[in-house]
Amino acid sequence: MLRTRLCDVLGIEVPVIGAPYGPFEQVDLAAALCGAGALGSLGTAVRPLADLRRQWARMRELTDRPFAINHTLRPLNEEAFQATLDERPAAVSFHLGVPGDLIERAHDAGILWIQQVMDVQQAEQAVRAGADVIVAQGGEAGGQGGEVATMVLVPQVVDIAGDTPVVAAGGIADGRGLAAALALGAQGVAIGTRLLASVEMNVATEWKDRIVAADARDTVKLEHSDRFMPPFSRPGGYAFPRSLRTPFLDDAEAHPEQLQPAEAGPRIVGAMLEGRGHEFLPFTGQSAALVHDVLPAAEIVRRIVDDAEAILRRTADTYTRGIPR
Repeated sequence: MLRTRLCDVLGIEVPVIGAPYGPFEQVDLAAALCGAGALGSLGTAVRPLADLRRQWARMRELTDRPFAINHTLRPLNEEAFQATLDERPAAVSFHLGVPGDLIERAHDAGILWIQQVMDVQQAEQAVRAGADVIVAQGGEAGGQGGEVATMVLVPQVVDIAGDTPVVAAGGIADGRGLAAALALGAQGVAIGTRLLASVEMNVATEWKDRIVAADARDTVKLEHSDRFMPPFSRPGGYAFPRSLRTPFLDDAEAHPEQLQPAEAGPRIVGAMLEGRGHEFLPFTGQSAALVHDVLPAAEIVRRIVDDAEAILRRTADTYTRGIPR
């Protein structure tokens, strides 16, 4: 079985991390990923603490394997963050900023820190702050991300990270992506869009069907997202989300001045908590073009790892025999 140093650091069997999906319900998916030897993740964004505690309790019932709980600075919920530290997951994952003080608090609690970065500057900050794993996410990714492509960003971050394992994210949906990430020096991959189209992910069938049908160019960066997304709770935050189009987003991008943040923000949050978030913001990365079906999460992980192993074996055998193809 394909194994890297990332597996040793996180206590997992295969070098795959499931992306967190903010406020969307994903306990079944995260537990299935843990059962498949990967690292499952749970988002926390905009959910009440009582909801989060119920999710965490259910996660503990479904698996005794390591998992991560995600937080962001958009915004940081201090009460939920402290509750996460009290919960003692294997890791806290974080994006939209590199908060050295929070990393220190997690380490004091014996919790690993997985830091997502979108550029070289953030990677340097993550190394200085002592992140245990760095996720280099390219602009192809769904949700909120930067502009630098994964193929360019990952080797830059690998050069900076030293002994800290680097995980590639953005545009990765199959074994070819994992093999490429390892060739770039990464120790594993984080998968988002491919796992949205999984049996266990608790989002609308319409969203999954749109991912299966989508081309890479059907996903767009939303340059006016600050008009309807929650504000950053610390200075220095930035990132435009990538999503499939909806009538709401088309209007927001065409006429941002007509959008009232005080009305739009709560309306979207309410829809997300009711399971209708795809009607407004169906976050999706360009790797949707590589997703052709909805499968159980364990099968997705198995196929990615098996295909990557086969590709790496073929490549090694080809060049050992001195016959580049």
